[in-house]
Amino acid sequence: MDSVKSLFNDLNCTNVETYLQSGNVIFSSSETDPNFLSNKIEAEILKVFNFEVPVLILPMDELETIAKNNPFVHHFDKDPAYFHITFLRSLPTNIDFKVIDKNVQNEEEFVIVEKVIYLYCPNGYGRTKLTNNFFENKLNVSATTRNWKTCNELLKLGS
Repeated sequence: MDSVKSLFNDLNCTNVETYLQSGNVIFSSSETDPNFLSNKIEAEILKVFNFEVPVLILPMDELETIAKNNPFVHHFDKDPAYFHITFLRSLPTNIDFKVIDKNVQNEEEFVIVEKVIYLYCPNGYGRTKLTNNFFENKLNVSATTRNWKTCNELLKLGS
């Protein structure tokens, strides 16, 4: 992760922190356009590490709002260990809920709010069909999914 920190520092980012080996990086930047910054980081990763990886930038206040609005946290019958959030790079259009609903299994739930999909997967994320790749394919948008614990740890790191 030292090489990842170095890459972000080379891009004039400051306060660079990584979370475990998860691919999550917390940083500050004078650049205010998340898409421009995502493209810049993607290009630098390709140049330095020689592989393509989609980068999704999420301002900390947005992450706080997303976490605060998780519709499952107020359901005390749901175990937070099974909460996940899929972050979309852009707003999906023409969502075919019938196709998505056909893939929901045993008590699973999902809620799509703008560029976020809240997931409840009580049988484990490893067993669901509602994976990151599934949503990328069905919504035609880049995405990344994090479990609830990781989201909360990132919030702690960023505050």
